Amino acid sequence: MTIQGWILIAVFVAILLALTRPMGMWLFAIYEGRRTPLHTVLGPIEKGFYTLAGIDPAAEQSWRRYAVHMLIFNAVLLLFTYAILRLQALLPINPLGLGGLSGHLAFNTATSFTTNTNWQSYGGESTLSNLSQMLGLTIHNFLSAATGIALAFALFRGFARRQASGIGNFWADATRITLYLLLPICVVYAIFLIANGVPQTLAGSVDVSTLEGVRQSLALGPVASQEAIKMLGTNGGGFFNANSAHPFENPNALTNLVEMLSIFTIGFGLTWCFGKAVGNPRQGWAILAAMLILFLAGVTITYWQEAAGNPVLHGLGVAGGNMEGKEVRFGIAASSLFSVITTAASCGAVNAMHDSFTALGGMIPLFNIQLGEVVVGGVGAGIYGFLLFAILAVFVAGLMVGRTPEYVGKKIEGREVKLAVLAIAVLPLVILGFSAISSVLPAGLAGPLNKGPHGFSEILYAFTSAVGNNGSAFAGLTANTPYYDTLLGIAMWIGRFFVIVPMLAIAGSLAAKKHTPETAGSFPTTGGLWVGLLVGIVLVVGGLTFLPGLALGPIADHLMMTSGTLF
Repeated sequence: MTIQGWILIAVFVAILLALTRPMGMWLFAIYEGRRTPLHTVLGPIEKGFYTLAGIDPAAEQSWRRYAVHMLIFNAVLLLFTYAILRLQALLPINPLGLGGLSGHLAFNTATSFTTNTNWQSYGGESTLSNLSQMLGLTIHNFLSAATGIALAFALFRGFARRQASGIGNFWADATRITLYLLLPICVVYAIFLIANGVPQTLAGSVDVSTLEGVRQSLALGPVASQEAIKMLGTNGGGFFNANSAHPFENPNALTNLVEMLSIFTIGFGLTWCFGKAVGNPRQGWAILAAMLILFLAGVTITYWQEAAGNPVLHGLGVAGGNMEGKEVRFGIAASSLFSVITTAASCGAVNAMHDSFTALGGMIPLFNIQLGEVVVGGVGAGIYGFLLFAILAVFVAGLMVGRTPEYVGKKIEGREVKLAVLAIAVLPLVILGFSAISSVLPAGLAGPLNKGPHGFSEILYAFTSAVGNNGSAFAGLTANTPYYDTLLGIAMWIGRFFVIVPMLAIAGSLAAKKHTPETAGSFPTTGGLWVGLLVGIVLVVGGLTFLPGLALGPIADHLMMTSGTLF
């Protein structure tokens, strides 16, 4: 580890904290439906959408109606993208003449981008046309991110409203988030990327001469526009197979820093927005403090392990940290930081190959996802996932002090606790269940490149990434098979929507309750004790479930590495 590496981490956190309040204020304005400076230009477009769709943006929806509209919207998007991918060979803007995708790969990809997972069982530049990248994937990047933020807004209203029957309007939320937040930032972001060398063209490729005098064809396309929303919306699906390790997606140290910042910015801002929505910004800062503790612990372990390197190579006289699978232009510190950021935020973009990390260095990205998208998490998904754990935490606190649990002025009763447990239990049930099945079936065992505990880690990481809607991978797994494409696609859908529906039911239940003023006997939910309890609940409830799986995978891999055995 180096001083420069720790300075990078410190600067990253400092910039994010400086951006939290401004981003939170902008999100709060959208949450409340306030007029913004962009309304002068974009307001007529927003009204035009409502007129064409026959939607009244002021009409409140119950949690059931909100959920049904959201599910129908996402199901239609999935079928739309599936059709584009299957018919790719017949559609225009296909300069390389690429054929349509197989049924299982099209299903996996359409589900992946619909659920904000962006798992890729294919090489983007060699599989998808420019039209598929733009119309099939980039649009999903905007709309799945907008859906996540809209759902967070719905839960905020559940906590903030008093004896109300509605939690907002899904169509109004998704439209405003797209128009006034995602699109404007991504336009500026894409221009910045183009200025730093990221391509933005409809050309399929360009022929160049290498330094050795060999002619080579380099894939091109509308990369900058996809890269911007890929990072800002915590989508993670790259235009190129190498993702943000590719110089056309992430050319230099400056773009790398901006990409890392953009992954976390909205997630940080949503914590402030939540505090403002419930009338106490300290509530938001408390959640952010708990997120930061988990994040910094993960960064410290990963950076330490990657900087320490491989003792087997040290014994052979190869000194230094672990540079396998990393870009020299980023190095160990920036690669370690990126890996923890992208998995702490259900993004899945990578600038280094996690499969090549040391055993414990690769375990932290895996563990981040297993915690359930709560270490900052995806846009929207992170904050509502963390609030589910907050409900459990106040329930535990209520048991300790002998009072009915309360959180931000709402009594937490049996219905909310049961729904929170149901939503949280989805992840371990599907991750561990599907990993166990794939570890014994021939079709599952055909996927891992490596044997032993590292091969098991590849399987465990795949289903963790799918259910956690992250999308990154231990890339040693061959996933483009009917078995893995289908099972991973099912896992993605369950991981997204089987959490969302119970969460919306909680929002509806809370919105209908009256406000309960805080008293001297109430458990404080803004101080250090609360932050510590939150972190503890996340680690115990969200983490210990996976300890046996981690012991069979990365922990066993580490112990065998220290004894001289590699896989």
